[in-house]
Amino acid sequence: MKIRLLTINILSLLSLSALQGQEIYELKDCISIGLERNFSILIAKNSETISKNNFTLGNAGFLPSIDLNGRHSGTLNNTTTNLTDGTQTISNGIFNTTTNGSVTLGMTIFNGFSAITTYKKLGELNQVGQLNTQLAIENLIADIVSGYYNYILQVQQMNNLKYALTLSRERLRIDEDRYLLGSGSKLEVLQSRVYVNSDSSNLSRQNEVVRSAQIRINEMMAVENLDNEFTSKDTSITVNPDLLYGKLLEETLVSNTNLLIASKNKTISDYDYKLIVSRSYPYLNFSGGYNYNLNTYTSNTNKNQITNGMNYGLTFGVTLFDGNNQRRSIHNSSIERDSKELRYREVEQGVKADLLTIYSAYSNNLRLISLEEQNFKTATENLDIALERYKLGSLSGIDLREVQKSLLDAKERLISAHYQAKLAEVSLLLISGRIMNYY
Repeated sequence: MKIRLLTINILSLLSLSALQGQEIYELKDCISIGLERNFSILIAKNSETISKNNFTLGNAGFLPSIDLNGRHSGTLNNTTTNLTDGTQTISNGIFNTTTNGSVTLGMTIFNGFSAITTYKKLGELNQVGQLNTQLAIENLIADIVSGYYNYILQVQQMNNLKYALTLSRERLRIDEDRYLLGSGSKLEVLQSRVYVNSDSSNLSRQNEVVRSAQIRINEMMAVENLDNEFTSKDTSITVNPDLLYGKLLEETLVSNTNLLIASKNKTISDYDYKLIVSRSYPYLNFSGGYNYNLNTYTSNTNKNQITNGMNYGLTFGVTLFDGNNQRRSIHNSSIERDSKELRYREVEQGVKADLLTIYSAYSNNLRLISLEEQNFKTATENLDIALERYKLGSLSGIDLREVQKSLLDAKERLISAHYQAKLAEVSLLLISGRIMNYY
């Protein structure tokens, strides 16, 4: 027990030393920074803004178009006229100008309900843009939560290896004391040093893994300095053991973002079909405008001529035959509608399968946590007994190493079970549309 207390004190001092000069992040801090800076989120929001900008009456074809035109032109000519009586008339420098301006208005009065259908389709596309942003946000949150707890897992693994190194050093101290007192052999001391070096090497490699986990979180948060060192406020992985499959399935069918997008795509496909059908209807267009025209003359009985006035017109038309292209387009659009329906059912089936698979893993890891907690408790007691026997010389070094390894393995399996259960929990909340609960 003294060894364990000594180990805890050493690990606490090491942790306090490592905390100095480092930022401390909560999970919500990482999510908040990521949602503000992550490049994928910013790109998704830009795409959403474009979809929102496209959702207008003018883009749907409801509003008229108004054009203003103006033009000024002139001619400078020399004219020679030869008459039948042999006389000739010459006019040089004849300068005529023409100035005109017009305002024209064009408007579609009826085009087979195309404008109404287009406007509804643009509304659906706007909602798809919002859902795509929501999907990007949910995926980022899931990645950050997984990365955050992976960092905690790796830190726990590192502390486990630190504890192993502390045990090996204590064993080396015992063997050196025995050797000096003449009750131990040089071989035991050398073997203990090998174990110390081996544990030191494992700890060094684990430091690299921890650093990589830090860098990955910095990347997801899109911080300017990827080399930024931090520590997490949480030191353990807690799992919600109360998730129920029936409730998750109900929420998934209502709130899963991929399902919602697939449903919107079905609706958009219906509108595409209606747009193609609308081409079979007659169309009626209106046009009107105002024209102003000024002509000036240098060689004419008239000095200038001004013409201005209004104009209007109605255009009615209907396509009688287009080589059966309209019929082909309608048929293809109908097939596309069926494909979107099949795609929705495929996404729904895939989501249900993922939910069932992940929930099975979630339940299994909850059972493993309970089992590994018992194993860890037993392994801890075994180590205490083994250390006392080793000090008394009634246990070999190889046997002590096996007991030590059993404890470290039990601890590793325990924290791994917590982490795997947490990953399953994150995936379940992501699928069911509840991932925002972490934020």
